[in-house]
Order: sequence, then structure tokens, then C-alpha cells
Amino acid sequence: MEPSWAEPALEHIPAAPAPFVLVQPLRHSAPLIFASPHSGRRYPPELLSQSRVGFVTLRRQEDAYVDELFAGAASHGAALLSANIARAYVDLNRDPDELDPDMFDERPLGRHYSSARVQAGLGAIPRVNSDGHPIYRNKLPLADAERRLALYHRPYHAKLAALIEEAKQKFGCAVLVDCHSMPASARGAHAPDIVLGDRFGAACHPSVTALAEASLRRLGYRVARNAPFAGGHTTQAYGRPVQQVHALQIEISRTLYLDERTLERTSGFARVRADMTRLAEALAEACLHKSLA
Repeated sequence: MEPSWAEPALEHIPAAPAPFVLVQPLRHSAPLIFASPHSGRRYPPELLSQSRVGFVTLRRQEDAYVDELFAGAASHGAALLSANIARAYVDLNRDPDELDPDMFDERPLGRHYSSARVQAGLGAIPRVNSDGHPIYRNKLPLADAERRLALYHRPYHAKLAALIEEAKQKFGCAVLVDCHSMPASARGAHAPDIVLGDRFGAACHPSVTALAEASLRRLGYRVARNAPFAGGHTTQAYGRPVQQVHALQIEISRTLYLDERTLERTSGFARVRADMTRLAEALAEACLHKSLA
């Protein structure tokens, strides 16, 4: 039975929330794990008090409602792991060492200062919002960054790694689908509806990517591969086809289901949600554990 989802609350909570939400199927019948690292909707009060941009502006960094779009995967034997915390507070799809030294009152040691994501202000603790404007009024204590990573980033990835290992033990392989949304401005000249990223074949067996692409095209979507998104930290960190772990990133255009100005669901939401369930069904029915393991 498909899990029920209540209307998400935007909570300003005093205590640290759980780092993730895990929806498990009644029976694990497929080696599939769906992950949504950017759909968290909880905004700690210290973020709101320190921010120089408005609340709705912060929310535009979310992959809004992507966790709900893929909720039906559990009805086809797959697990769904979703972030609870807002991406603006800590980005779970970044290497935890990607910290911008200019953001903090002390210089982080042993960090990846020079990565393109850090230089763009989009490290594990984002410096800028989706419009490129600075989020914080002042520098943050380095201890605050470490606390955010300890409370949210590490538990999320520990659970994700455990789910992958469980799938490998049960099925001989694991297929991770890392779920995201993209703004209309990111789609480029050819304006695909959906972009599949497998790091140009390095993170996922080509048969999995081809099956996902064919399934989505049959549903009427314009699909591109690896442009403009080839896969982020999650895809890069976990995608190891030679070790029977396959990671595929999916980016869905927000214009298909969301008003990007108000962040309200549009009439297209139900269709996209149903189609993502059909995608999960197609992947589950392909018996990937027999063809990949």
C-alpha cells in the first residue's frame, strides 16, 4: 500500500529534528533505494535569525516536494530516504569537507576549499542562495558547521550506506536513484523535462540509465543525459558499478509540477507523482538484481 503523506509543515523548531525520514516497503522486493537529499522543509530558528534573505527565498533552494513525488516507490518494493533538514542549512548532496573558509570565524583544516561548488558558494554549508545572494549577515562559528554535519549530514549518509549494503546482501546489487528538481532557468536551450545523470556511465550500468530513459520517454517526457547535470556528490560517492552499486541522478523540471514563484503545487503535480511511481515500477519489474548482479 502506498504510504500516505500529510501536507508538509514548515516548522520553526527549537530542537534538532530527526535527520531524515525513511519509508520502507512492506516487502523489499527490489534492490532499489530512492533518495531525496534536498527536499527537507525544516528551518532551524538560528538559520532564520542569521539570514539576510527572506524565508521564501531560502525555500527556493529546496527540491520542493520531491520526496512526495517519489513516495509511491515504496509500493514497488523500494526504500525511500528523504532529508528532513533544509538544504539552506546543510546540503546533504555535498562532500562534508566542502566548506568555504570565508564563511567561518576559523579556517577549516583539511577541507576542499578549491572545489567548483565551494567557489560558487554552494558547499556543504551554502554561502549563497539560489539567486547567488549571500545568506548570512555575519561569519559563522566553525563549531556550528561541525554541529550541522554531525547532526544531519553524517546520519543521513550512514543510513544511505546501510540501505545500499542491505540491498547488496539481499539481491547481490544495489540501485540508488538520487532524486532532485531543477529550476526552469537551469534547463538550457533544449529544455528537457528530465535530466538523467550517471556521470557519463561511470556511476551506473548503461542498461539502468537506458531503462529509466525509455520509461520516461514512453510517459511523454523530454529526457536528456548528463547535461546540464551529470550527477552530484551522492552519485559520485556511491556509484561503483564494478562493485554492483549503481547510482543514477534524476532532475525533474519544477515547471512540470510547481509554481516556482509561490512554491505551490500546480495541477501537474498529480501526473508527475503518478509517473514517478510508474518509473519505480518499471525499474522494479526489470529484475535488476538478476541482470546486474
